[in-house]
Amino acid sequence: MRPIEPLPLHHSWPLADLREHLSPVLLDPAIARNEAALAERGLGLWHCDLADNRLRWTAGVYDLFGLERASIVPRPLAVSLYAPDSRDPMERLRAYAIRHKRGFTLDVDIHRAGGAGPCAMRLVAAPVLDGRGHVVALRGVKQLLPQGTPPSRRLEPTIFVTL
Repeated sequence: MRPIEPLPLHHSWPLADLREHLSPVLLDPAIARNEAALAERGLGLWHCDLADNRLRWTAGVYDLFGLERASIVPRPLAVSLYAPDSRDPMERLRAYAIRHKRGFTLDVDIHRAGGAGPCAMRLVAAPVLDGRGHVVALRGVKQLLPQGTPPSRRLEPTIFVTL
C-alpha cells in the first residue's frame, strides 16, 4: 500500500457519494444480500460500533483476515493484522472520517492470521450517523485484491476473486 499524500484529500469522499463507491456490490441485490455469494467473490461487509469498538463482519471479512467465521474479533486484534505501513494511514483516515463525516477508500496490506500469508485488500468505509447527525459507527466493504491491482477509490467489479 503506497498512499498518496495528503491522505484525507486523496482518499476521502463525501457521504453523498456512498452509493457510487459501493455500486459493484449494489448492482446485484441477490449478491448484496447473500453473505456466501459475497465471500465467494472475495468481499465482506463490516460494521464497527464506536461506543465500544465492537466489530460485526460477514463471512468474507473473516476469510480475508484468515480468522474463524463468527468468532468474536476485538478491534485491536483486527488492527494488528494490518501491515505497519497500512495501519497508520488506515487509522488516520478512520479518525478523519469520524471527525469530518466522510467516507474513505484505501488499499491496504494485511497479514492473515494463522500464517496464511499477506494479502492486499481494498477497504471502503463510511460513517453511520444517528438522528442528531453524530457519527455512531463505521461500516463498509472489504475486498480481496490480486497482486498488481491498480489503486482505486472504489470497489472494482471486474476483480472479484475467490478465496
